[in-house]
Amino acid sequence: MQLPLRITFHQMETSPALEEAIREKVAKLEQVSKNIISCRVSVEESSRHNQQGTLFHVVIDLEVPEAEIVVSREKNDKQEHEDVYVALRDAFNSARRQLKEYESRRKCKVKRHSLPAQPEPEVLGEAG
Repeated sequence: MQLPLRITFHQMETSPALEEAIREKVAKLEQVSKNIISCRVSVEESSRHNQQGTLFHVVIDLEVPEAEIVVSREKNDKQEHEDVYVALRDAFNSARRQLKEYESRRKCKVKRHSLPAQPEPEVLGEAG
């Protein structure tokens, strides 16, 4: 992995296994696009009010030329998960889709129609 990667954990312990899983997923994003300048991944653990268990929220911020791709969900969105690895999977799947769309737009994969053939110009000789 050549690009700068910053991984942060909020309200939870740092996990080497989780960091390794994130690095593997970022490496897969690099296979989709070589244009990624930097990547920031934030994992947050939040407790549910009046319920048992915790939820995990993942934010991915990819910097690419002329754009920034951010994958994030609001707190009350259903994209928070009880399993941190499921949260990672869903966030990176969304990032992959957005990165593919970015690459498609960047490469201008618009079908172009060929120009109609132009007739050869006629050379007019001198009459005489």
